[in-house]
Amino acid sequence: MNLSDIKSIGILGAGVMGGGIAQCAIQAGQAVIIRDLSDEILESTKDTILNARFGFNNAVKMGKMTQDESDKAMSLLSYTTDVNDLKDCDLIIEAIGGGADGAIENKPLKLKVWEEMDGVVKPEAIFASNTSMFTIADLAAVTNRKDRFIGMHLFSPANIMKLVEVTSTEETDKAVEDLIVEMSESWGKTPIRLKDVPGDTGFIGNRIMAAVRKEAMKLIEEGVGTAEDVNTAMTLGFRWPAGPFPSGPNARSGWK
Repeated sequence: MNLSDIKSIGILGAGVMGGGIAQCAIQAGQAVIIRDLSDEILESTKDTILNARFGFNNAVKMGKMTQDESDKAMSLLSYTTDVNDLKDCDLIIEAIGGGADGAIENKPLKLKVWEEMDGVVKPEAIFASNTSMFTIADLAAVTNRKDRFIGMHLFSPANIMKLVEVTSTEETDKAVEDLIVEMSESWGKTPIRLKDVPGDTGFIGNRIMAAVRKEAMKLIEEGVGTAEDVNTAMTLGFRWPAGPFPSGPNARSGWK
Protein backbone atom coordinates (compact mmCIF):
# COMPACT_ATOMS: atom_id res chain seq x y z
CA MET A 1 0.00 0.00 0.00
CA ASN A 2 1.70 3.15 -1.25
CA LEU A 3 0.88 6.84 -1.43
CA SER A 4 0.63 6.44 -5.20
CA ASP A 5 -2.40 4.19 -4.62
CA ILE A 6 -4.37 7.23 -3.40
CA LYS A 7 -5.70 8.57 -6.68
CA SER A 8 -8.71 10.41 -5.25
CA ILE A 9 -9.53 11.77 -1.79
CA GLY A 10 -13.08 12.42 -0.65
CA ILE A 11 -13.61 14.95 2.14
CA LEU A 12 -16.80 14.99 4.19
CA GLY A 13 -17.50 18.52 5.37
CA ALA A 14 -16.52 21.77 3.66
CA GLY A 15 -16.14 23.88 6.78
CA VAL A 16 -12.95 25.42 8.13
CA MET A 17 -11.31 22.05 8.68
CA GLY A 18 -12.55 20.33 5.55
CA GLY A 19 -11.55 23.24 3.37
CA GLY A 20 -8.12 23.46 4.99
CA ILE A 21 -7.53 19.73 4.52
CA ALA A 22 -8.59 20.00 0.88
CA GLN A 23 -6.16 22.87 0.38
CA CYS A 24 -3.30 20.75 1.77
CA ALA A 25 -4.10 17.84 -0.51
CA ILE A 26 -4.51 19.72 -3.77
CA GLN A 27 -1.39 21.78 -3.13
CA ALA A 28 0.46 18.47 -2.82
CA GLY A 29 -0.94 17.37 -6.18
CA GLN A 30 -3.74 15.05 -5.06
CA ALA A 31 -7.23 15.04 -6.55
CA VAL A 32 -9.97 15.91 -4.04
CA ILE A 33 -13.74 15.87 -4.10
CA ILE A 34 -15.29 17.68 -1.18
CA ARG A 35 -18.88 17.07 -0.11
CA ASP A 36 -21.26 19.21 1.93
CA LEU A 37 -24.98 19.89 2.16
CA SER A 38 -25.34 22.85 -0.19
CA ASP A 39 -23.74 24.53 -3.17
CA GLU A 40 -23.55 27.74 -1.13
CA ILE A 41 -21.32 26.10 1.47
CA LEU A 42 -19.10 24.65 -1.22
CA GLU A 43 -18.80 27.97 -3.02
CA SER A 44 -17.80 29.63 0.23
CA THR A 45 -15.10 27.01 0.73
CA LYS A 46 -13.73 27.62 -2.76
CA ASP A 47 -13.63 31.36 -2.04
CA THR A 48 -11.76 30.76 1.21
CA ILE A 49 -9.15 28.55 -0.45
CA LEU A 50 -8.53 31.24 -3.04
CA ASN A 51 -9.04 34.51 -1.18
CA ALA A 52 -8.52 34.03 2.55
CA ARG A 53 -5.43 35.31 4.32
CA PHE A 54 -3.61 32.02 3.71
CA GLY A 55 -5.32 31.36 0.38
CA PHE A 56 -3.70 30.75 -2.98
CA ASN A 57 -4.24 34.27 -4.32
CA ASN A 58 -2.26 35.82 -1.48
CA ALA A 59 0.39 33.13 -1.86
CA VAL A 60 0.77 34.12 -5.51
CA LYS A 61 0.99 37.81 -4.60
CA MET A 62 3.67 37.06 -2.03
CA GLY A 63 5.67 34.91 -4.44
CA LYS A 64 5.16 31.71 -2.46
CA MET A 65 3.54 29.98 -5.44
CA THR A 66 3.03 30.81 -9.09
CA GLN A 67 -0.31 31.43 -10.79
CA ASP A 68 0.20 28.23 -12.76
CA GLU A 69 0.70 26.28 -9.52
CA SER A 70 -2.45 27.80 -8.08
CA ASP A 71 -4.46 27.02 -11.20
CA LYS A 72 -3.16 23.45 -11.28
CA ALA A 73 -4.06 22.90 -7.62
CA MET A 74 -7.57 24.29 -8.07
CA SER A 75 -8.08 22.05 -11.11
CA LEU A 76 -7.67 19.07 -8.79
CA LEU A 77 -10.59 20.15 -6.58
CA SER A 78 -14.21 19.28 -7.28
CA TYR A 79 -17.37 19.73 -5.24
CA THR A 80 -20.56 17.78 -4.66
CA THR A 81 -23.65 17.54 -2.48
CA ASP A 82 -24.15 13.86 -3.38
CA VAL A 83 -22.32 11.27 -1.26
CA ASN A 84 -22.51 8.79 -4.13
CA ASP A 85 -19.97 10.90 -6.00
CA LEU A 86 -17.40 9.72 -3.44
CA LYS A 87 -17.97 6.01 -4.10
CA ASP A 88 -14.72 5.49 -6.06
CA CYS A 89 -12.44 7.50 -3.76
CA ASP A 90 -9.40 5.72 -2.34
CA LEU A 91 -9.46 7.68 0.91
CA ILE A 92 -12.30 9.38 2.76
CA ILE A 93 -11.45 12.03 5.36
CA GLU A 94 -14.30 13.05 7.63
CA ALA A 95 -14.20 16.63 8.92
CA ILE A 96 -17.78 17.08 10.09
CA GLY A 97 -18.38 19.70 12.77
CA GLY A 98 -20.94 19.96 15.53
CA GLY A 99 -24.67 20.40 15.65
CA ALA A 100 -27.18 23.02 16.69
CA ASP A 101 -26.13 22.72 20.36
CA GLY A 102 -22.90 24.57 19.61
CA ALA A 103 -20.63 21.58 20.25
CA ILE A 104 -17.49 21.46 18.14
CA GLU A 105 -18.10 17.82 17.22
CA ASN A 106 -21.15 15.57 17.10
CA LYS A 107 -20.43 11.88 17.71
CA PRO A 108 -23.89 10.49 16.81
CA LEU A 109 -23.73 12.39 13.52
CA LYS A 110 -20.27 11.05 12.75
CA LEU A 111 -21.41 7.50 13.48
CA LYS A 112 -24.41 7.92 11.21
CA VAL A 113 -22.29 9.31 8.40
CA TRP A 114 -19.62 6.61 8.66
CA GLU A 115 -22.23 3.87 8.63
CA GLU A 116 -23.75 5.39 5.50
CA MET A 117 -20.40 5.87 3.78
CA ASP A 118 -19.39 2.28 4.47
CA GLY A 119 -22.20 1.19 2.20
CA VAL A 120 -21.42 3.79 -0.47
CA VAL A 121 -17.63 3.82 -0.86
CA LYS A 122 -15.73 0.93 -2.43
CA PRO A 123 -14.72 -1.68 0.18
CA GLU A 124 -10.96 -1.26 -0.25
CA ALA A 125 -10.99 2.50 0.49
CA ILE A 126 -9.45 3.85 3.69
CA PHE A 127 -11.53 5.84 6.16
CA ALA A 128 -9.90 8.57 8.29
CA SER A 129 -11.58 10.79 10.87
CA ASN A 130 -10.27 14.25 11.67
CA THR A 131 -11.91 14.09 15.10
CA SER A 132 -9.95 15.76 17.88
CA MET A 133 -11.91 14.04 20.64
CA PHE A 134 -13.72 10.77 19.91
CA THR A 135 -12.33 7.26 20.30
CA ILE A 136 -11.44 6.02 16.82
CA ALA A 137 -12.49 2.42 17.53
CA ASP A 138 -16.02 3.62 18.31
CA LEU A 139 -16.30 5.30 14.91
CA ALA A 140 -14.77 2.30 13.14
CA ALA A 141 -17.23 -0.06 14.84
CA VAL A 142 -20.12 1.02 12.59
CA THR A 143 -18.15 0.03 9.48
CA ASN A 144 -16.97 -3.25 7.97
CA ARG A 145 -13.43 -1.94 7.46
CA LYS A 146 -11.99 -1.66 10.96
CA ASP A 147 -8.54 -2.56 9.60
CA ARG A 148 -8.72 0.42 7.24
CA PHE A 149 -10.07 2.97 9.71
CA ILE A 150 -7.75 5.51 11.35
CA GLY A 151 -7.64 8.88 13.07
CA MET A 152 -6.01 11.75 11.17
CA HIS A 153 -6.34 14.88 13.30
CA LEU A 154 -4.97 18.05 11.73
CA PHE A 155 -4.93 21.22 13.78
CA SER A 156 -6.70 24.38 12.68
CA PRO A 157 -6.05 26.06 10.32
CA ALA A 158 -5.17 22.76 8.66
CA ASN A 159 -3.37 24.38 5.75
CA ILE A 160 -0.99 26.19 8.14
CA MET A 161 -0.52 24.08 11.27
CA LYS A 162 2.13 21.37 11.00
CA LEU A 163 1.06 18.70 13.48
CA VAL A 164 -0.99 15.63 12.54
CA GLU A 165 -2.09 13.17 15.23
CA VAL A 166 -2.29 9.78 13.48
CA THR A 167 -4.24 7.50 15.81
CA SER A 168 -4.48 3.76 15.20
CA THR A 169 -6.79 1.27 16.87
CA GLU A 170 -5.80 -2.28 17.74
CA GLU A 171 -7.33 -3.36 14.44
CA THR A 172 -5.85 -0.68 12.15
CA ASP A 173 -3.58 -2.23 9.54
CA LYS A 174 0.03 -1.06 10.02
CA ALA A 175 0.22 -0.40 6.27
CA VAL A 176 -2.69 2.03 6.59
CA GLU A 177 -0.94 3.84 9.43
CA ASP A 178 2.28 4.05 7.42
CA LEU A 179 0.39 5.42 4.41
CA ILE A 180 -1.32 8.18 6.42
CA VAL A 181 2.02 9.12 7.97
CA GLU A 182 3.62 9.25 4.52
CA MET A 183 0.79 11.33 3.12
CA SER A 184 0.96 13.77 6.04
CA GLU A 185 4.66 14.23 5.40
CA SER A 186 4.00 14.79 1.69
CA TRP A 187 1.72 17.68 2.76
CA GLY A 188 4.61 19.24 4.67
CA LYS A 189 3.25 18.10 8.04
CA THR A 190 4.87 16.45 11.04
CA PRO A 191 2.85 13.35 12.00
CA ILE A 192 3.01 11.59 15.34
CA ARG A 193 1.77 8.01 15.82
CA LEU A 194 -0.68 7.57 18.67
CA LYS A 195 -2.54 4.71 20.30
CA ASP A 196 -6.34 4.88 20.44
CA VAL A 197 -7.88 4.67 23.92
CA PRO A 198 -11.51 4.44 25.06
CA GLY A 199 -13.48 7.21 26.72
CA ASP A 200 -13.57 10.04 24.17
CA THR A 201 -10.76 11.82 26.02
CA GLY A 202 -9.07 13.21 22.93
CA PHE A 203 -5.44 12.83 21.92
CA ILE A 204 -2.21 14.43 23.11
CA GLY A 205 -2.93 18.05 22.18
CA ASN A 206 -6.46 18.27 23.51
CA ARG A 207 -5.82 16.28 26.68
CA ILE A 208 -2.92 18.49 27.73
CA MET A 209 -4.74 21.70 26.78
CA ALA A 210 -7.82 20.59 28.77
CA ALA A 211 -5.64 20.26 31.88
CA VAL A 212 -3.99 23.62 31.20
CA ARG A 213 -7.33 25.35 30.74
CA LYS A 214 -8.76 23.83 33.91
CA GLU A 215 -5.81 24.95 36.03
CA ALA A 216 -5.67 28.38 34.37
CA MET A 217 -9.32 29.01 35.17
CA LYS A 218 -8.76 27.85 38.75
CA LEU A 219 -5.98 30.43 39.15
CA ILE A 220 -8.36 33.19 38.07
CA GLU A 221 -11.17 31.99 40.34
CA GLU A 222 -8.81 31.85 43.34
CA GLY A 223 -7.61 35.37 42.65
CA VAL A 224 -4.01 34.29 42.22
CA GLY A 225 -3.69 36.47 39.14
CA THR A 226 -5.53 37.88 36.16
CA ALA A 227 -5.92 36.30 32.74
CA GLU A 228 -3.25 38.69 31.50
CA ASP A 229 -0.93 37.54 34.30
CA VAL A 230 -1.41 33.91 33.31
CA ASN A 231 -0.69 34.72 29.67
CA THR A 232 2.44 36.68 30.62
CA ALA A 233 3.70 33.87 32.85
CA MET A 234 3.33 31.26 30.16
CA THR A 235 4.72 33.34 27.29
CA LEU A 236 7.69 34.80 29.16
CA GLY A 237 8.31 32.07 31.73
CA PHE A 238 7.79 29.04 29.49
CA ARG A 239 8.27 30.59 26.03
CA TRP A 240 4.79 29.67 24.83
CA PRO A 241 3.93 31.64 21.67
CA ALA A 242 0.62 32.62 23.28
CA GLY A 243 -1.02 32.23 26.66
CA PRO A 244 -4.04 30.00 27.37
CA PHE A 245 -6.46 32.94 27.55
CA PRO A 246 -7.63 34.94 24.53
CA SER A 247 -6.27 38.48 24.62
CA GLY A 248 -8.35 41.63 24.77
CA PRO A 249 -11.25 42.90 26.88
CA ASN A 250 -13.18 39.61 26.70
CA ALA A 251 -10.24 37.52 27.80
CA ARG A 252 -12.34 35.15 29.89
CA SER A 253 -15.16 34.66 27.41
CA GLY A 254 -13.75 31.45 26.00
CA TRP A 255 -13.38 29.81 29.42
CA LYS A 256 -16.95 29.58 30.64
